[in-house]
Amino acid sequence: MVVATFSLVARDPDTGDLGVAVASKFLAVGAVVPHAEAGVGAIATQSYANPRFGPQGLALLRQGASPEGVLEAFRRTDPGLEKRQFGLVTARGEALTFTGQDCHPWAGGVAGEGFAAQGNLLAGPEVVEAMAQTFQASRAPFPERLLLALEAGEKAGGDRRGRQSAALLVVGEGKGYGGLWDRYVDLRVDDHPEPIPELFRLLSLHRLLFGRGRPRPLKEGEIRWIQALLQREEGYEGGVTGRWDEATEAAFLRLIGRENLEERYGGGSLLDEEVLDYLKERFGWSS
Repeated sequence: MVVATFSLVARDPDTGDLGVAVASKFLAVGAVVPHAEAGVGAIATQSYANPRFGPQGLALLRQGASPEGVLEAFRRTDPGLEKRQFGLVTARGEALTFTGQDCHPWAGGVAGEGFAAQGNLLAGPEVVEAMAQTFQASRAPFPERLLLALEAGEKAGGDRRGRQSAALLVVGEGKGYGGLWDRYVDLRVDDHPEPIPELFRLLSLHRLLFGRGRPRPLKEGEIRWIQALLQREEGYEGGVTGRWDEATEAAFLRLIGRENLEERYGGGSLLDEEVLDYLKERFGWSS
């Protein structure tokens, strides 16, 4: 399995979140390359990829191994190591990138505090250099920083065979769905002529459905509009009063759940502007 690709593994110094961004001329690269665990580390395994490197490496990091210790463990247990390539970053920001001598050229990587960029079958070293420079210079939110770095690698030449798939995995303590697990961004473009732009589109949609805005009190006219909407869409039998009550909230919860926006609503007559704008566009605002 030649997972010829370019990837970035990184840690967000502000939040401690960990992530992997990857692109390749390979079907469903996100099913093979990225692995991450909050509070432990992130790993990208590629080039005749050994998918076991993900869980094995994370287990070693969980037990306190250093990045060099993980590499030595792989060297002892994998006779095909010289065909492989991987990058890892720990929850403390220690990083390592490894490229076996039998990887297809151009192959290599660069690592620094909190990140490792690597690739094989690339246009040249400028691909990983562009990823590293963009990640370090960007002040965008962490998931966007990872994608901006991936985009920079693509613009620098990317996989010299072309484009097919891309993926983004980000983990953070308690940031997953419902606060019940750590994987809060897990997006994959498995087969697409422009996988990285498509991944940006998916991240934008993810932000709408699962982001965290700043709720504000709904105005009386907005509540009236919502109540009229709920009469049409959810069988709400209360009046269009402009006052938020239990019946309004129960119907609104049904509507929000149907639109997959339940993670954006905390209850009561507080709603953030992005969700309100979405509902106005989706259902036709009338003041």
